[in-house]
Amino acid sequence: MTATRPLDGEIIDPARDDWHLYRGVRTRRIFAFCIDYMLIALMMVPVAIIVALLGVMTLGLGWLLFGILAPLTALLYVAMTLGGRRQATLGMQFMDIKLVRLDGGRVDSMLAVVHTVLFWAGNAVLTPLILLASLFLDYKRTVHDLLLGTVVVRTS
Repeated sequence: MTATRPLDGEIIDPARDDWHLYRGVRTRRIFAFCIDYMLIALMMVPVAIIVALLGVMTLGLGWLLFGILAPLTALLYVAMTLGGRRQATLGMQFMDIKLVRLDGGRVDSMLAVVHTVLFWAGNAVLTPLILLASLFLDYKRTVHDLLLGTVVVRTS
């Protein structure tokens, strides 16, 4: 049996999909998340310096931006990478996985941001269930994948 790879615009059909697309996806997602978390933390350093300087120039008002520094940096990172041409963050690219839509459409910036917001909202409310759901759902999807009609697959 040959492996089928979801291409741009191709609808994923569970009857013909190869299990190789989903082998090791859960573990790869966890490592990709850790890599992305470190990258976002590194990106926050120069942004924090800019906010600090802005705070000095505005006599302290700019320092109020520190409250949204981490979420804003993370959402911009996800919108540009996951919503980009490769449909994967840098961590996902390193781990050889990408996010695809089940209906065959492209993952755009808005879907990428909503995917991330649902992930964090789900973790705030149902922390262990987010990852445990992937043990029982088809395509090893998590809850936010199920809600948005997306799936993470291997790219090679």
